[in-house]
Amino acid sequence: MANLNGKLIVVDGLDGSGKSTQTEILGKSLLDSGKEILKIKLPDYEDASSSLVRMYLGGDFGSDPSAVNAYAASAFYAVDRFANFSRKWKKEYESGTLILADRYTTSNAAHQMTKLEKSEWDSYLSWLEDFEYEKIGVPKPSLVIFLDMPVEISQKLMTSRYNGDEAKKDVHEADVEYLKKCREAALYAAEKLSWKVIECSQNGEPKSIDDISKEIALVVNGVV
Repeated sequence: MANLNGKLIVVDGLDGSGKSTQTEILGKSLLDSGKEILKIKLPDYEDASSSLVRMYLGGDFGSDPSAVNAYAASAFYAVDRFANFSRKWKKEYESGTLILADRYTTSNAAHQMTKLEKSEWDSYLSWLEDFEYEKIGVPKPSLVIFLDMPVEISQKLMTSRYNGDEAKKDVHEADVEYLKKCREAALYAAEKLSWKVIECSQNGEPKSIDDISKEIALVVNGVV
């Protein structure tokens, strides 16, 4: 592995793409190579800082994700990130520890941009990066890895995860058309913001966990 200390690497993707699994594998690989790392998972659902996010996903503001506009919903997540950074990993980040994040500001681009007309997408992305990285002051990622899993496949994986209980899906996970729009938005953002996209399916089936992790390792080695 290349020297990654003092960096922030983000692994992102839509629900059911395998973010948590791949973050764990990458983290173990980095630890085995002797890197000092700290893994974070956002939103921080165990902390009070995520209360507005939990209310939003739980449908308190409406059962349709569009009930909360893109900028308001983005602010919910941004506040949680600021609280998490300032209280839980700022010291480590500033001292040179590699931070490995399961989701980050990048998720706002995927999920919230769909609420806007496409003619507004560029201005939203500019606003988002300025709001979080400049105004709020959370770190900007050194590398973003986006796991691209088609929604039809991820829905099957999530149904299996919840043992067939569709009621366990939150307002985002349950809205297939919304998730398809999110995938389009994410791939648009990936091109605009130079994310590294990993294709997680082949011929209508998910690639193996091992194959995906190997592709991620190549990206990490070659970019950072």
